[in-house]
Amino acid sequence: MKRSAKIAIIFFGYFLIALILLTNNLVPQQEVVLKITEGVPAISLALPKFIIHSDNNECQQAASEIYEVLSADLKYSRVFQLLPQSYYSYIRPLDPKNIFFKDWESIQARVLVVGEISGNSENLIFEAKLYDVRSAKFIVGRKYQGNQASRREMAHRLANEIMKAFGEKPIFTSKIVFVSDRDGNDELYLMDYDGANQIRLTFNRVRDYMPAIAPDAQKIAFTSYRETVAGLYLMDLTKKKIIPISTNGTNFAAAFSPDGKKLAFCSTMDGNAEIYVATLGENGIQSVKRLTFNEAIDTAPCFSPTGREIAFVSDRGGTPQIYIMDAEGSNVRRVSFGGTYHDAPAWSPDGERIVYVSRLDNIFDLYVLNLRTNQIIKLTESNARHESPCWSPDGRHIVFSSNLSGQIQIFSIDYDGTNLRRLTSQGNNKLPDWSN
Repeated sequence: MKRSAKIAIIFFGYFLIALILLTNNLVPQQEVVLKITEGVPAISLALPKFIIHSDNNECQQAASEIYEVLSADLKYSRVFQLLPQSYYSYIRPLDPKNIFFKDWESIQARVLVVGEISGNSENLIFEAKLYDVRSAKFIVGRKYQGNQASRREMAHRLANEIMKAFGEKPIFTSKIVFVSDRDGNDELYLMDYDGANQIRLTFNRVRDYMPAIAPDAQKIAFTSYRETVAGLYLMDLTKKKIIPISTNGTNFAAAFSPDGKKLAFCSTMDGNAEIYVATLGENGIQSVKRLTFNEAIDTAPCFSPTGREIAFVSDRGGTPQIYIMDAEGSNVRRVSFGGTYHDAPAWSPDGERIVYVSRLDNIFDLYVLNLRTNQIIKLTESNARHESPCWSPDGRHIVFSSNLSGQIQIFSIDYDGTNLRRLTSQGNNKLPDWSN
């Protein structure tokens, strides 16, 4: 089930580099040429234990947590391969002020991360620098300051900066919205990409269902039965308010456009299940346009990364299949053939692939369709029911729900079917959507 890609991406640029507090400006440094090639071994990265400039236990604990989170982020990236800790015993101890790059090159490290920690639980200072080992050049550096609660955030932000230094899209501060009944009712929850910091967003006695998170992770569209019918609502996490989008008929399967200004959804407001697009304004919707007109059931819309096309599901051919149309509703064409049930299409960030659910002999598995080659890859294979797939912002991972462990839980898997990870454990958890 492995998929090889032969596309090489070379990134050139001047990186503005300095030690800062979260959002300060950077100082320009030397040009560093960095190259990432999919389908070849990951870049070897040395991440020695952080240097701690304090004897207090709080710094020791902070260093350990930040290190573990950063390590997990970089391993998950598929861009970097962390060298084993045992390799570091063969070279002299690290001195941040006098780095012997030949030592690190001798253990086949291409890049080196040097971290230093000082302060206490209320004023923790984490400083890190990234070096290119072969050229002995400084690539990027950051200095973060915060309290005990911000340890994971520091690690995620540094991992993002390392990804950006290699021209990659950062994902480690992205969020996943989902539905859980862990407290007795279907409510909306939000968590970090790795399953940490799971927080409840809605508190009511009715079902909140099928959430979609905006690209900036500041708004969530969802279906709710709070007005006795399945209405579509928009939650503004910044302003902490919920406004109705559509409460006529049954409304569900919302999806944001890439710029967050439009919302595609399915509704029966005109009698049949059709696809509509709402244009969003500052205080709600500005307009609603119907895109499909037929007697079939059209549902599960998903915008392409350019926002110019929409993938959706329709049974207009007799069975639920995947179709693509222009964002205005024209130029409809079918892209799935074979099988009797396809559902929940989700477009990859590069625009070349669609992941979807297909049922065969009452088994629901995930498949990936390459729109350029028409090649189909089966992503999962088990007797479990896998549903609701959604891509990570960098296109290397897919989050989905499954009853693989008995209850319905949320998992992530890499685009080639490897690295299955369980993200939730309490109650039943489903319908995940990943922000940018």
